[in-house]
Amino acid sequence: MESIYIMSLRRIKQFYRSKPRILGSIAQPVLFLVALGLGFGPVFEQAGGINYIQYLAPGIIGMTLLFGSMMNGMSVIWDKQFGFLKETLVAPVSRFNLLIGRCLGGAVTSIIQGVVVFFISLLMGYHISNLAVIPVVLIVMLLIAFLFTLLGTVIASKIDDMEAFPTIMNFLVLPMFFLSGALFPLKNLPLVIEAITRINPMTYSVDLLRATMNVSYGTSSVLDLGILLVLIILLLFWGSILFEKIQT
Repeated sequence: MESIYIMSLRRIKQFYRSKPRILGSIAQPVLFLVALGLGFGPVFEQAGGINYIQYLAPGIIGMTLLFGSMMNGMSVIWDKQFGFLKETLVAPVSRFNLLIGRCLGGAVTSIIQGVVVFFISLLMGYHISNLAVIPVVLIVMLLIAFLFTLLGTVIASKIDDMEAFPTIMNFLVLPMFFLSGALFPLKNLPLVIEAITRINPMTYSVDLLRATMNVSYGTSSVLDLGILLVLIILLLFWGSILFEKIQT
């Protein structure tokens, strides 16, 4: 447990000490929230009677968790380049614990970003009817952030090129975000696009977040939760195998 704590604390300290990274990670979702909320809000309200800020805010929080979590994998490549990963892997601790610690710390930094965006959404008109759900929302945010931090870490463990990783992340993250229902309802889509949304883990993440935040647009929260837990278990299994194969 101590190794998990130390690795998590290291990731949190790295995030806290990088002020430009903090500002950049928050500026992008806020830009989406303001631009889309003010720009498309009246259109959605007139066309479908949807309070767009209520619909959009959970999606943008999910986007914040997705982007922040996946890019945490970059730290694995940095640690490879500068030798820190080798030093941790030769330590007399479980590599599985090292994986958990890295991902848990990265997830916490993503949650911090998500909480900031949540409070900004409140200033823009989003309202939560029951404050008692906030602890549950934080747990769901941790689950989502941990899932995508795991995914980013697993991908990064197979990549050595620091320039290639951001390109691959953009190739994965942008379609996952835009085809998740974060910005618009997933209705009347072409069959191919609908099939993609059904295998997109971000779709279930956003839907679970909406349902948890007491928004009526969320639907099958039990199914969403089950799918995310299964994916986390699979990624933990896969990631532990990859970490064991990393040469020191």
